[in-house]
Amino acid sequence: MKNVFHIFEERGFVEQVTDRELVIELLENPTTCYIGFDPTAKSLHVGNLLPIMSLVHMQRAGHRPIGVVGGGTGLVGDPSGKTEMRNILTLEEINKNAEALKTQLSRFIDFSYGKAIMVNNADWLTDLNYIEFLRDIGRHFRVNRMLAAESYRARLETGLSFIEFNYMLLQAYDFWHLFKHYGCRLQMGGNDQWGNILAGADLTRRLEGEVIHGLTFPLLITSTGIKMGKTHKGAVWLDASLTSPYDYYQYWINQDDGDVERFLGLFTFLPMEDVRRLGRLKGADIRAAKEVLAYEATKLCHGRKEAAHARDASQQLFGPDRATSSGAAPTYPMGQEELDQGIPAYILFEKTGLCKTRSEARRLISQGGGYLNGQRVQTFDQAISISDLQQDVLLLRAGKKRYVRIIPE
Repeated sequence: MKNVFHIFEERGFVEQVTDRELVIELLENPTTCYIGFDPTAKSLHVGNLLPIMSLVHMQRAGHRPIGVVGGGTGLVGDPSGKTEMRNILTLEEINKNAEALKTQLSRFIDFSYGKAIMVNNADWLTDLNYIEFLRDIGRHFRVNRMLAAESYRARLETGLSFIEFNYMLLQAYDFWHLFKHYGCRLQMGGNDQWGNILAGADLTRRLEGEVIHGLTFPLLITSTGIKMGKTHKGAVWLDASLTSPYDYYQYWINQDDGDVERFLGLFTFLPMEDVRRLGRLKGADIRAAKEVLAYEATKLCHGRKEAAHARDASQQLFGPDRATSSGAAPTYPMGQEELDQGIPAYILFEKTGLCKTRSEARRLISQGGGYLNGQRVQTFDQAISISDLQQDVLLLRAGKKRYVRIIPE
């Protein structure tokens, strides 16, 4: 079987690695690895997909993943990638979120029969004796080295709290604990975690005389300069109750042409020859590659049935045989009486959330970017009423990609 490190390199996962040749050698045999997940919300989001996919690749290659839910470190807050201190959640909030993340990760990773492990670092961190921790663990850390880490250095100008300053020690302790109790020899994570990963490897070397390793992934920015997983609506969640499978599918199909090949390599399991073939498509043909990306990504997160449903709805709404009847499209219920009276288009666009304000809606429509049932809205105050229904719904669209179905009730 192909070494999983070469799979990571081929598909674009590797940003930094502690020792390339030693890690390749390590991964020639079954290895236990871990990634931590921050339980500051009840759902993971698209920004977490890269580490999740890496654990799936590891498991497919015969290795044992550990998913660490940061119930303990979440009480402190990771300063990495943040310009200000995170809000400190209560232990009750952290535990509730941690349980939700465990369930969510189980959709991607097989935890049966010890094939993977799920742990919460609150189980060992919250019982630490502070004085003993300082004497046994803290003495191995040098403040000048800690401040040189990017995660801390970037925060010195805006202010780094003492509680956040302890985060590196706690994450390093996690790595040592997982090595000691589970034989974990590889930690993976985003490149903003590099300093924390090195700290854990160094602590384990000092305490146990053992060499363990780290690997980081690139921090993904789309071709349009947006952080992966962000849209004008906010985060794209993996929880279907927060981001519907249809909206999830639309997130992927709306990616910039220049990102399609890269994202096919990272977020699907298609063979790389197929990835490269799809990536070579140009012009109108790139839509086919985007449909593959959207379907495969949605299938992994929500299953085949939901992915097929989202694909069919998208093709109905935007394909040549566009219809307005698909039940998977975003909907907005409206009273029959209000529609009977008629409502100006710009008010309806604002009311349904396609535009943030009525002035924005007026500009959109005046510039030709507002559509009703596939036809351009002629004037911003054009009355839209029950007589405009097609197949018992109204389909509003703002620009090329944002739309809503209005259903009378």
